[in-house]
Order: sequence, then C-alpha cells, then structure tokens
Amino acid sequence: MQSHAQGYFAADASVDERAAFITKTYVHLVGAVFAFVLLEVGLFLSGAAQLFMTMLARSPMPAQFTWLVVLGAFIAVGWVANSWASRATSPVMAYAGLGLYVAMEALIFVPILSIAVYYSDPAVLPTAAIVTLVLFGGLTGIVFLTRKDFSFLKGILGVAALGAFATIVCALIFGFHLGVLFSGAMVVLAGGYTLYYTSNVLHHYRTDQHVAAALALFSAIALMFWYVLRIFMDRR
Repeated sequence: MQSHAQGYFAADASVDERAAFITKTYVHLVGAVFAFVLLEVGLFLSGAAQLFMTMLARSPMPAQFTWLVVLGAFIAVGWVANSWASRATSPVMAYAGLGLYVAMEALIFVPILSIAVYYSDPAVLPTAAIVTLVLFGGLTGIVFLTRKDFSFLKGILGVAALGAFATIVCALIFGFHLGVLFSGAMVVLAGGYTLYYTSNVLHHYRTDQHVAAALALFSAIALMFWYVLRIFMDRR
C-alpha cells in the first residue's frame, strides 16, 4: 500500500479520495481540450499555422520524408511529455509534460485542420468534433457503469498500434492513400485506448497521478478526433 505522500492506487483508495482523483482527472482533461482549441485558434488567427504549412512545403526533403521527420519528432516529444507527467516528482514537471503534449498535438493538427477549414464543407469540422465527443463519452460511460478492468487490452493495443504505425510509414514512403477503412480501424483503436485508459483511471493510477491520467485520455481523444475528421473529409 502506498503512503499518502505518494498516493494510493485508485482501486485501494477511499471513496472520497477516488472521487476526488476522478474529478481532478476529468477537469484536467477538459482543460487540456480547451487549451488545444485555444492554441489552434491562436495558430490560425496569428498566421503561425500558414507559416508552418509554408515551412513544410519548402522543405528540401521530399514531402513524404518531411512527414516522417514530423511523425518521428511527435513520437519523441510524446514519449518525453508522458514521461514527465507520469514519473514526475513535482506538480510542475507533470504540468510541463501535459502542456508540452497539448502544444505538440496542436502543431501536428495544423495540416489536417487547414484542409478541413479551407477546402472542406464547413459542417465537416463541427460534425467530427461532436461525433468524437459522443463516442468518447459513450465509451467512458461503459467503463464507469460496468467498472470493468480493461487492462488486458494493453498487449492487443500495443500490437495494433505498431501495425498501424508501420502502415502509415509505408504509406508515406510508397505514396499510397490510406482510405476510409484504415481511418475506421484507427477510430476503433482509439476507442480501445479510451477503454484502457479510462479503466486505468478507476483501477491502476495512483490518486496523485491525475495529470498523467488526463494526458493519456487526451491522447486517446486526439487520435479519435484525427481519424473521425479524416472519415468525414474523405466522404465529402
């Protein structure tokens, strides 16, 4: 059993401690989502989004290799951010990890949001956002109502994520299009991560790890939003 200084596991904590942990986790998740939205609005209104797109277009490397570099940087920064948030010995480091991850997500979303804003039906973006929230909320509700521990999904999700990453890399290198079926599969993967991370909130996170839990949930909702948006853009 952990000491109070380190925090109990949520499953071992008292009802009040567990409720406080869950509340703080989802407050931080909502805060991360709002921060992401504000960052995107700031990037587009300030012209920074257009500058980023111009930098990508003017890269001396072929476009597919440019995106491989961007993808690699995103994975590296995501690992660092998650490490800061989950292993931090101080709240400052944990919040730095969450902030870094949200900022990187905001930057990586610039290209797809540029297409959605400037070249797609105006209804695509809000529709994708609503569908994502409904899916995420429904899966979250399933976990909270059943209290089921979905930790058994860890290995399955890891293999699936590795396969998806390999497919994305091959698509970038060889130039083939990943269609609606792949996007649908990625939405299912994001749903699996939502179940896994939500059950971890109930069973496996310590009660002092609300920032790390919020980061994990944010990563799942961001992945889901990306591919839900792609589905609607491909259909339109």
